[in-house]
Amino acid sequence: MAIISCEEDFTNIDTNVLTNTKFTTNIITEEVGIENSQLERIQTDNISRQLGQYLLGVYASTDYEKLEASVVSQLSIPENLKVVDNVDGEVTLAITKIDTVFLKLPYQVSLNSDGSAYELDSIIGDPSKAFTLNVYRSNKFLNFYNPDDVSKVNRFYSNDVFEKTSDLLNSTPDFPFIPSADDTSLLIKRRLFDDSVAKEEILELFNITSSSVQVPFARIPLDKDKFEELFLDRYETGEFDSQQAFNEYFKGVILEAKGTEGSLISFNFNNTNSTLNPSIEVYYTNTILNEDATVSDTIYKNDSFPLSGFRVNTFSMNEGNDKVYPENDDIIIQGAAGNEGDITLLTQDKIDELKDRSLLVVNASLILYVNQLKDIKHAPERLYLYKNNTINNVSVGFSQIKDAISESSFGGIRGQLERDENGNPEKYTFNLTDYVSDILAGNIKSQPLKLKVFNTSDVPSRVVIDTIFNNLSWNPKAVTLFGKTTPSLEKKPILKISYSENNN
Repeated sequence: MAIISCEEDFTNIDTNVLTNTKFTTNIITEEVGIENSQLERIQTDNISRQLGQYLLGVYASTDYEKLEASVVSQLSIPENLKVVDNVDGEVTLAITKIDTVFLKLPYQVSLNSDGSAYELDSIIGDPSKAFTLNVYRSNKFLNFYNPDDVSKVNRFYSNDVFEKTSDLLNSTPDFPFIPSADDTSLLIKRRLFDDSVAKEEILELFNITSSSVQVPFARIPLDKDKFEELFLDRYETGEFDSQQAFNEYFKGVILEAKGTEGSLISFNFNNTNSTLNPSIEVYYTNTILNEDATVSDTIYKNDSFPLSGFRVNTFSMNEGNDKVYPENDDIIIQGAAGNEGDITLLTQDKIDELKDRSLLVVNASLILYVNQLKDIKHAPERLYLYKNNTINNVSVGFSQIKDAISESSFGGIRGQLERDENGNPEKYTFNLTDYVSDILAGNIKSQPLKLKVFNTSDVPSRVVIDTIFNNLSWNPKAVTLFGKTTPSLEKKPILKISYSENNN
């Protein structure tokens, strides 16, 4: 189909070109209609597809909505869990002491210039300020199938509310979370039945076994007594017989972030190196006693419970349904469940006028300018456009713009951030040549466009070209664009069309 389409396109202009008809080449610049568009929610589960990243933390800026990002996740369990493994001879008495329980969150990192240490990636906001993190037991089962219609796969959204049980799993409520590249090791003290220290272990994480550079990780202390009651005391009961049984007993954990300041961190839950995936770690020591109460053996154990299975990212935004937009028609584009833009490229009168001229579109570009007076510290490196298909002004679904597919080898519709001579964000330019050509040729009807922060999942697959657009986003960055009433004429959003026009 792509080959046939290309042949038709060339046929349409073949006669004009080869018969040496004279053309006039020129540029049309049209102002573009653009408005703010509230984004109430996005699908944020991994049930029908795998999310690459999950956000945790707080992003607060005076120019954008405050975003509190939390994570809900099931836990996976090892097989054949036992507190005390088989030991030689008859066990008279085994006394178990939990050494430590903590939530392990390895950071995304990159090596510094000399390769001696890792630096933290994927953090926005103010990492010097703490947000509060609480870990709860979830009381909501994450089903694969929709319980209201079991013929459909379930979906969870960024604004879903998950009921908590009464169990706060933190050892200290409102844990102050501050990301640090210096958190590269953890000292674990192994304790005997009398609470004396038998030995010390150091936990370190590495990207590869041959590396000597430790990967930094956050550790949130959890309540040892609660995990003894909820986990160790039940290891050999039916609740730990299988993963399914465990999911019904312990439905998952809620990592809840709150605060008025701090940072927003992106964590990878799908590392090929499993030790770098988030997990709950339980370290405990078994002291084996003889009949005379002397110690016959000491067994050190560690059980790891990865945050795997089904997961949901929830976003709490500060404006909710009462969003207030700038009076000067500035356009707020914010990722995650923040804000998008509605764009009308051309009015119907303008489309009819250009159609009558039988223009040959050489290039069509949408240019949007950044308001540099607003917070630009975390301006996204790329924005993205997709179509909002409507019937009688009612949305019936979203789809990819033709250029995203036809120009995929050359960056698709692009939309990369361009900077001025001082290195500040200046503008975004989108290639819409095929889309505008089809509109002016009468091949398709003009549809409203949606503007969003780019996410890696936005690009259509080259293996199976899917025109349906699924709005996913774990990129929380934000930028303010000039709207149609900006006092600076050269900063207005414009559509620039380069064309050739037959003089005959």
